Amino acid sequence: MQPESTDKLRWFAVHTRSRHEFRVLERLTGTGVEAFLPSVKRISRWKDRKKVIESPLFPGYIFIHTDNNPAERMSVLKTPGVVRFLGIIPGEPEPVPEEQIAALRRLIESGAPLDPYPYLKEGRRIRIVRGPLAGVEGILVQKVGDNRLVLSIDLLQQSASATIDPADVEPV
Repeated sequence: MQPESTDKLRWFAVHTRSRHEFRVLERLTGTGVEAFLPSVKRISRWKDRKKVIESPLFPGYIFIHTDNNPAERMSVLKTPGVVRFLGIIPGEPEPVPEEQIAALRRLIESGAPLDPYPYLKEGRRIRIVRGPLAGVEGILVQKVGDNRLVLSIDLLQQSASATIDPADVEPV
């Protein structure tokens, strides 16, 4: 009898309880499940000191490499700290493409400074959360590599745009 093929193994994203990513990683790897938690080192500042801490690149999420059968999913879901598998259809996990995981691993291993970056699509309504435009809402537009906020005055049928930093916005 041949050993089980890894062709059936796929990467899945799992939502965890808040601030439980490292515990879930430890528990899953302890049960033999291959898991990947992209993390970055950050300087955390308090009034009296600074400390380098490791934090998840994507807070609340961890990736697992497993077979998509109900028994495997149930064993992962029974792990303390695991909330659910991510997928478009509720209850049906959506695999993460292998090349995205490989690219993410290379990015983490490169040691390059990383920061979370909001997932923004052109044409989506956004709100500025920091800076002089905090609280302003508009439409995201990309123009020659720049991200711009377009503010429209419907009554005048006119718009104005400003260059924005995507780290300062959130989807509405």
